[in-house]
Amino acid sequence: FILPLTVQLALILSIPAQAIYTTITGRTVVLQTVPVDPYDFLRGYYQVLDYDISRKDNLNKLPGWNKFELEISGKLSSQNPTNIYVILAAPETTENLGIPKVWKPVDVSAKQPQNLPANQIAIQGKFNGRTIKYGLETYYMPENKRKDINQDIRAAQTTVNLEGKIPFVVEVKVSSQGQAVPVSLWVRDRNYKF
Repeated sequence: FILPLTVQLALILSIPAQAIYTTITGRTVVLQTVPVDPYDFLRGYYQVLDYDISRKDNLNKLPGWNKFELEISGKLSSQNPTNIYVILAAPETTENLGIPKVWKPVDVSAKQPQNLPANQIAIQGKFNGRTIKYGLETYYMPENKRKDINQDIRAAQTTVNLEGKIPFVVEVKVSSQGQAVPVSLWVRDRNYKF
């Protein structure tokens, strides 16, 4: 009786363990995003987020892209996405008018990079031939804050910052292995943590 219960408990606790570890030990990175507003009857309200670093067109001009494509040729299918590591560089200044500045992609690799400079980190994703998924694309929010957040997002979508981007970013924690966990949403100068 004790052994099956222990195994079940270990399985249940191992699911959130990686996310908790990443949240505690990970490095804070800010990603540019664009929201979509779906509703799941069973789970409630959430934002589907589309990151600039999720689009092949935004990454295929980076150093390492051609080598990455050579390494994955013949291995890629939509049912069997391959690992990709996008190397992000920290901005020179950390905030702009109260909003954290976005980290910029500077390189890509099929293998986890080692010995990156202190101002860089690699985030792991799954590439299916067109887009990259990082496990950060769905962000659940409490129903009582949904209306305020959606109003802020609509207002932000009509605004463009000095860099020509909508002031809507996501703070994530990235572990040394490249796993990432969303921490908060920044809509204009407002921060929402859940």
